[in-house]
Amino acid sequence: MKERRPGSGAAIARPSSARTNINTPRASFRSRLKRDRHLYLMLVPVIVFYLLFKYAPMVGEIIAFKDYRLGDGVFGSKWVGLKHFESLFGSLDFWRVLRNTLVLNVYGLVFGFPIPIILALLLNEVRIEWYKRTVQNLLYLPHFISWVVLGGIFIAILSPSTGIVNAILERVFGIEPIYFMASSAWWPVAYTLSGIWREAGWGTILYLAAMASIDPQLYEAAKIDGANKLRQIWHITLPGIRSTVAILLVLRMGQMMDVGLEQTLILQNQSVLDVADVISTYVYRVGLQNMNYSYSTALGLFQSAVGLILVIGVNRLTRSFGERGLW
Repeated sequence: MKERRPGSGAAIARPSSARTNINTPRASFRSRLKRDRHLYLMLVPVIVFYLLFKYAPMVGEIIAFKDYRLGDGVFGSKWVGLKHFESLFGSLDFWRVLRNTLVLNVYGLVFGFPIPIILALLLNEVRIEWYKRTVQNLLYLPHFISWVVLGGIFIAILSPSTGIVNAILERVFGIEPIYFMASSAWWPVAYTLSGIWREAGWGTILYLAAMASIDPQLYEAAKIDGANKLRQIWHITLPGIRSTVAILLVLRMGQMMDVGLEQTLILQNQSVLDVADVISTYVYRVGLQNMNYSYSTALGLFQSAVGLILVIGVNRLTRSFGERGLW
């Protein structure tokens, strides 16, 4: 609309509030939802899956605070408060399995976490394509083999009578056969090596993908400046995959309270239960076999809470170093 000043023939334009276009966050979200409606529609099955199989079962965590009985059900069982947590923290078995779980995870973190990075660095420098693909396939193959088969192979390799490892030790070095899988000192080492054998090649995929995104011109510039291969790896390749390493480290720390049930059950035996009995096998034995569901749920809730704290803490530490982190 226009307004005339007294004594002047000029008209001054005044903006109309009805024509002002305000881009509110709600309007922006609606426009994006309308524009990408097909992509959001594809997310519906994933959301439904997580709601049904991940979040809905979390209601059952309340039996950690109840004296759960199958006949009474989850909501009909009697409330007992923190009784099961008091029994848990007062049990010597709990502290034993907690120690074993942490020891095995520390071994896996210290010795197993760097192996995929080293393998990826080595494979990234291979220029013979057929040889590189062959090595990659051999490294990835154990990941797709069941622990039942892989564990049997690993036990046979370390067998004191027919194992190739003891045969080499005896014939080359003159060492008497070692019972690796029946020794409390050697079993954690064998467990860690078996985990590295199965998962190292699979983890290499992520680091190779991160290395593929590094600008090749950086390597060309480094060559012009006279940098050798080690210098290129240290100053270009490793900084280029640093964010990927940080994210995978955060995820790995979230598993510090968890040890694979299948791997442990296949490799453990009665001779090494003092070092091979971990939280997952303890929950399986006490919760399922002895039907002490409330006690095992309390242990699982404690395990999840500690894992969540570790993820949040390491993620904040990662962001303090300037990395992206999980969120």
